[in-house]
Amino acid sequence: MMAQLQDKDKLNLTPKRFNMWIFIFTSFMFFAALTSGFIVYIGGKGHALKIAMPQAFIYSTAVIVLSSLTMYLASKAAKGLQFAKQRMFLWATFLLGVLFLILQVYAWYVLTFKMGVFFVNPNASQSFIYVFSGMHLLHILGGLVLILISLIGAYRKTPQVTNLFRMEMSSIFWHFVDIIWIYLYVFLLLNQN
Repeated sequence: MMAQLQDKDKLNLTPKRFNMWIFIFTSFMFFAALTSGFIVYIGGKGHALKIAMPQAFIYSTAVIVLSSLTMYLASKAAKGLQFAKQRMFLWATFLLGVLFLILQVYAWYVLTFKMGVFFVNPNASQSFIYVFSGMHLLHILGGLVLILISLIGAYRKTPQVTNLFRMEMSSIFWHFVDIIWIYLYVFLLLNQN
């Protein structure tokens, strides 16, 4: 009877897993379209960024890479039925995600008030920095919500199938936003001059 319930739970979760992959694919295409738009703009107009990226971006990159490690450790703990470790690493991932968000907003502050690069300016290629990082921050907020859902489930006595599914969805999405940020940051570095 218990095995039948677990099989039923797995079947009910399959469409949700598929939806997550569809969302990741469309998000990837969205960011590819943004970077393609940037390439077309600078190619046609001859505008480059002509600024150095704020140091806060490198710090935020290190933070999000570290958060991927803590997310991996949380998933591993969940699979090993080590729920205290799972919660600890989920909290670490969540806090690192919040720190990433803070560092990104600080980078906007540096861009705007210390470097004089505003969202609306004659060199629209510089506006792409805000668009890239802003759209990525929306994805970070979504990832933080998924982590919170996983955390709440880890504190409740949810079935292990559901716990592992939540961890899988959170992990997939979090690693995706990590990879997207690295892609965007390297792209901006290569086009800063």
